[in-house]
Amino acid sequence: MAPRFLPSGDTSLVVEFGDRMDRHLSALVLNLCRRVEAAGIAGVSEAVPTFRSLMVHYDPLVVRARDLQALLVPLIDDLQAEALVGQRWYFPTCYEGDDFAPDLADVAAAAGLDPAEVVATHAAIEHLVYMIGFLPGQAYMGDLPKTLALPRRTSPRIKVSAGSVAIAIGQTTIYPFDSPGGWHIIGRSAVPLFDTRREKAALLTPGDTVQFVSVSREVFEDMQAARADGTFDIDTLKVFE
Repeated sequence: MAPRFLPSGDTSLVVEFGDRMDRHLSALVLNLCRRVEAAGIAGVSEAVPTFRSLMVHYDPLVVRARDLQALLVPLIDDLQAEALVGQRWYFPTCYEGDDFAPDLADVAAAAGLDPAEVVATHAAIEHLVYMIGFLPGQAYMGDLPKTLALPRRTSPRIKVSAGSVAIAIGQTTIYPFDSPGGWHIIGRSAVPLFDTRREKAALLTPGDTVQFVSVSREVFEDMQAARADGTFDIDTLKVFE
């Protein structure tokens, strides 16, 4: 199916590749994003990937929407769905206790598993980062197996603690800050997802992959202490091949 061009206000143009979330469409979106960034089109300020589309922000005083669309068409003509090789990460995560994993028992019951099986299933997946949104640095990651593909909670929480690892609608996310939230919380990570003191404030990028590693509360608290005193070493979370 040929992509659709959709206006989004008077300063953005959306290139939509499909109507679902999957790795094939994500690869098309991310490869087009890379091409748009490399093309240096006058008036284009940013390209933002989502699950199935790319939003291209532009200055209408520099380039008109129809002219921008004409410039994007050649970038799409021979586009391939080759997966980009992003950074691979290991995220230590504590799945223990009602304070860190208040929904784990309910998720297990809904999935027909015991809590330990939920943890093992979640930690066995290489989660693809599809997009960043809602909060700065907050990644939406897939793809959960059908057993864990639950709908959102019927009653959202007013406050979800920063670092909470949560699942819903076939995806996993980590809340980078305290915020409201309606997903099922099954653990907590001490990894700092957004830090303006870093050259690149958002840790994760679409195309990255994350593997969650179950750790004890003691290990979590040690990591939290390192984060608080500024000695947390991000490089220890990277997978180098």
